[in-house]
Formats: sequence, structure tokens, C-alpha cells
Amino acid sequence: MGEAERGESAPRVRISFWCANQHETRPSFASDAAVPETWDCPRCGFPAGQDQENPPAPPRTEPYKTHLAYVRERRSDADGEAILAEALAKLRGEI
Repeated sequence: MGEAERGESAPRVRISFWCANQHETRPSFASDAAVPETWDCPRCGFPAGQDQENPPAPPRTEPYKTHLAYVRERRSDADGEAILAEALAKLRGEI
């Protein structure tokens, strides 16, 4: 299909967005469309904003926690010692 058969394209506007790594992204939008406040950077994936001097902060990711790390959050060392002593007493037939 030729351009004449499709009709005219909508008027476009290119907006610059910057991420925390100072990557610039320039997506185009229809001139009458609402422009979003943030845009995902295609190079690093961080959110990008229209203010080059104050880009949005990158998302904070939590490090992977092991099962033992979760247990240590719930139990103190004294609790762990008491549970261990009880389990050993059961194995020895003292309880």
C-alpha cells in the first residue's frame, strides 16, 4: 500500500526522556495525545522522566534471601538454641 492510499499520518511530536544513567530516549507521540510522566529506558530499563537534571530514581530491588535469613528474622539466637535443645532431647529419648 502506498502512502496516498493510507491517508495522512497523525501529527507527531517527539519528547525527550532521561533516566538515572543519563540515557536519552525520544519516543514520538500524537500531538493531541497525553504524554506520560515517565517512560522506561530501552537501554537500561530504569524509569526515565522529562527533567534531565532530576531523573526518576531507579527502583530499589531487595536482595535474594535464603530460608535461613527468613528464619533468623523471626527467631532470636536464644529461641534457636531452645528449639535445638528440645529436638535433641526428643532424639535422645529424654522427652
